[in-house]
Amino acid sequence: MKNSISILTLFIGLTAFSQVLKPVQWSTSIEKISNTEYNLVARATIESGWHLYSQNVPDNGPIPTVFIFETNTGYQLVDKVVEQEGHTVNDPVFNMKIKFFENEAKFVQKIKITSEKIETIKAEVEFMVCDDQRCLPPTYVDLVFDLKDAVPFSGASEPQQLDSTKSHNASER
Repeated sequence: MKNSISILTLFIGLTAFSQVLKPVQWSTSIEKISNTEYNLVARATIESGWHLYSQNVPDNGPIPTVFIFETNTGYQLVDKVVEQEGHTVNDPVFNMKIKFFENEAKFVQKIKITSEKIETIKAEVEFMVCDDQRCLPPTYVDLVFDLKDAVPFSGASEPQQLDSTKSHNASER
């Protein structure tokens, strides 16, 4: 009985002191370009000191940011996800040039609607973040884009210039 109480006390103590790190929060918004074309905007808000990696990283580097859109016959992806410029540095941990984002990152996927019945588009983002001392394992977050919340396209061509008034928080799995 004493051993059971000791183990339970140790477990409770470790659980109380362990931290769940979630240095990146995702939100989504939509810009309407025309009656059939939209920009799906995924925005990452990154805690100070952390880096979110680009979609394009060298082999044997960190896990890149990857967007996987739910297969649906109601829309088509136009080209690839575009990301903002970010920072490219010689990373001492991975010993290579790597592009990453600090504070905020915007990613834009253009789509063409092929069915009036579609109301939402679902996607998943896989990403990895590091600070100066550690890297967290890859994380997966579900993203939902509600077409009814689309705002008019601002005319900006670069992801860092896109801005929408409505956004939705994404859920982490």
